[in-house]
Amino acid sequence: MFPQRLDSSLAYDIAKAMMDGFNRHYRLFRTESSRAKHRFETADWHGQQRAQRERIEFYDLRVRECSTRLEREFKAGEQPMDIWHQVKLHYIGLLVNHYQPELAETFFNSVTTKILHRTHFHNDFIFVRPAVSTEYIENEEPSARPTYVAWYPTRESMKETIVEVIQHFDLRREFEDLDRDAGFVLEAMSNRIYQVKLRANFQIQVLSSLFYRNKGAYVVGKIINGFNEIPFALPVLHNKAGKLVIDAALFGEDDLLILFSFARAYFMVDMEIPSAYVQFLRSMMPRKPRAEIYNALGLAKQGKTLFYRDFLYHLRHSTDKFRIAPGIKGMVMLVFDLPSFPFVFKVIKDYYPPQKDTTRDQIKGKYLLVKQHDRVGRMADTLEYSEVAFPRDRFDDELIAEIEKFAPSQLEISDRDGDGNVEVIIKHVYIERRMIPLNIYLQEAFDAGPDDERALEQIERGVIEYGNAIKDLVAANIFPGDMLWKNFGITRHGKVVFYDYDEIEYITDCNFRRVPLPRNEEEEMSGEVWYNVGPKDVFPETFGPFLLGNPTVREMFMRHHADLLDAAFWQKHKERIQAGHVYDVFPYERDKRFIAKQLVEQEEASDA
Repeated sequence: MFPQRLDSSLAYDIAKAMMDGFNRHYRLFRTESSRAKHRFETADWHGQQRAQRERIEFYDLRVRECSTRLEREFKAGEQPMDIWHQVKLHYIGLLVNHYQPELAETFFNSVTTKILHRTHFHNDFIFVRPAVSTEYIENEEPSARPTYVAWYPTRESMKETIVEVIQHFDLRREFEDLDRDAGFVLEAMSNRIYQVKLRANFQIQVLSSLFYRNKGAYVVGKIINGFNEIPFALPVLHNKAGKLVIDAALFGEDDLLILFSFARAYFMVDMEIPSAYVQFLRSMMPRKPRAEIYNALGLAKQGKTLFYRDFLYHLRHSTDKFRIAPGIKGMVMLVFDLPSFPFVFKVIKDYYPPQKDTTRDQIKGKYLLVKQHDRVGRMADTLEYSEVAFPRDRFDDELIAEIEKFAPSQLEISDRDGDGNVEVIIKHVYIERRMIPLNIYLQEAFDAGPDDERALEQIERGVIEYGNAIKDLVAANIFPGDMLWKNFGITRHGKVVFYDYDEIEYITDCNFRRVPLPRNEEEEMSGEVWYNVGPKDVFPETFGPFLLGNPTVREMFMRHHADLLDAAFWQKHKERIQAGHVYDVFPYERDKRFIAKQLVEQEEASDA
C-alpha cells in the first residue's frame, strides 16, 4: 500500500503544479485585459494594439513554462501511464468550485500532449469531453462583481437609465455631452420599445465589463420585454477633441454578429467567469458557435478545443466526403472541404511555381501576422492544427491523390491502432470559415444576363465591397499582395473578406511607385517591363489589366474606387501610418453613427 500512496501523492503534486500553471496564465491574461481600460482612457492606441498582439502569445508561453516545471521537478514524461490516470482524476478534483474550469481542462490537454508527445488528438489522458459543468458558475463573495447588472427603467426614466449605465463603468475621461448621446440612443431605441407595451419584466441587462478593441470601448447588453430580447451594443469613442462620445447604437443579432465577426481582432474583456460571458453572449447570438465567441473574447485555445469537438460531432452525424474545394486552385495552398460543414481546410503545398518565391516558414509567418494583427473585419481568422486524424473512408480518392501530388510531406495514411480503421493524418492544417469566392459571386450575377437589374445590383455591391475591403486593409497597414477577386470571399452578411495571406505585406514596408514614362519608342512598344522593379515595389496603376477586364466591372470600379489605381493614394496612407496615425475602422455602417446628428445640432446652435 505504501508505494501506492507515494504514487498518489506524486500524481496530486503534478496535478497541483498544472493547476498552478493555469491559474498563473489566467491571472496574467486577465490583468492584461483589464489594463485595456487605462489604455482606452489615455488614448494609447499603439499600446492597445501591442497588448492585443502580445496577449495572443500568453497561452503558449505558459504551457511551455508549466511543461518545463513538470519535467524538472517530477520527470513527468518518464512517469507510467497509471500515474497519468491519477493525475487527471486529481485535476478534476481541483476543478470543483473553479471559476474557469473549461479553460483549465484545455490547459491540461495542452500540457499533457506536450509532455507525452501524443498525437492525432486521441488520448485517454486528456479531456475529450468536459468533466465539469460551466452552468451557473458565480462568485458569491460580497465584493465580487456579478457577470451582468440589471436596470428596471420606466418610459419616463429611460434616458436617465442610459446615462447611469454608461457611468457605471467609471471611465476616467470626460464625455463631450453624455446627456445628448443618451438622447441619441433613446431615439434609436424608441421604435423598438415605444410602439409596444412595456411588460412587468421590462429591464436592461448589461455585462459588467466593457469590451475593448482598437480605439473603441463597447457596452454590451440586451433589452428584455415580455418574451422578447433585443441585443444591443453601444460603441464609445474619442472624438477629435479627445472627449468621449457614444458613436452609435447597434441593435439586433445581425449587428452583434458583425461586431463579433470572425474577421475582426479579439476583444479585451476583464472576465472572472468567461463561461458566464459566453452564455450571455450566446443568448444574444444563438446562431454563433460557442467556439467563435470564445475566440472573440481572446480565448482562442478554448475556441480551438470547442471547434474540434463540434467537428468530431459533425463527422459522427454526417456521411458526405471531403473533396477538393470548388473554385480556382491556389498555387501555394491546397484547399479541401466537407460540403455539409461550413469551413474549409488549407494545407501548405510542398512545391510552388517559380513566380511564388516563398517557403513554408514564410507562409506560416504570414498567417501568424494575420492572427496577431487587427483584421478590421476584412481578414478571416484561422484555426491552426497539427497532426489531425480523419477517417480514410470519408476522403474522396481524387482528394487523396491531390494531397499525395502537391503536399506529400503533410500526409500520412495508417491504421495506427491496428483495428482496421484507416486514418488520414494531416500534419499541419489551417481551418477557415467557408465563404463564396468573390469571382464566383460575380460570375453568378453575370450568368443572369446583362438586363437583369438584380444581377447588376449584385455586381455593383460586390465591386463596392471589394474596394472597401482593400481600403480597410490599407487603414490597418496591410497590403494584400495578390488582389485577384478569387482571393476574396463574401460572408453571409454580404461583407467582402480577404483570405489568401501568402503575399501580404505591411503597407509601410512597400514602395508605391508610378510607372515611369518611356524614354523612347522602343520602350513604349515593349511588351516586357523595361524599368527597374525592386522586391517591395508596387505599381497600383498596373492593377487594372488584371482586375478590370470586364467592362461592367471596370465602369463600376472606376466610379467608386479609381483612387486604388493611383500610387498617391497608397503613399499618402503609408506616410500617415508611419507618422503614427491609427485609422478608425468601424464594425458598423456609417449611417448608424451619431456624428451626423451631432453636426446638425452644432450647425443649428451656431445659426442661433
